[in-house]
Amino acid sequence: MPLYEYRCERCEKQFEATQSVYARIEDTECPHCHAREATRLLSSFSSSVVGTRKPGFTEIKAKAMNQERMERFVKLPPLNARRNVPPPNVSSESESSSPDRPISES
Repeated sequence: MPLYEYRCERCEKQFEATQSVYARIEDTECPHCHAREATRLLSSFSSSVVGTRKPGFTEIKAKAMNQERMERFVKLPPLNARRNVPPPNVSSESESSSPDRPISES
């Protein structure tokens, strides 16, 4: 249950009350003068993290996933690189058995 801060309109003292979210302000009683003339004050919020959920967990997970993807992409060839394929008709076997060249008789 949340902790609310109040100020009593009759005695002008501030107090805290742990109440349900659905509790009405009009039903809040001052512990000093027992009047039901309290005004709820705005206060700061405080929280503690319990368990494996920590602040920034989503960012840490996203960074780890990005690092994993980058490691995969390192193995791929660059986009602007050319394939390392030898030009055609370079091997000696293709020259000797080429059907287009006439065989000379000596």
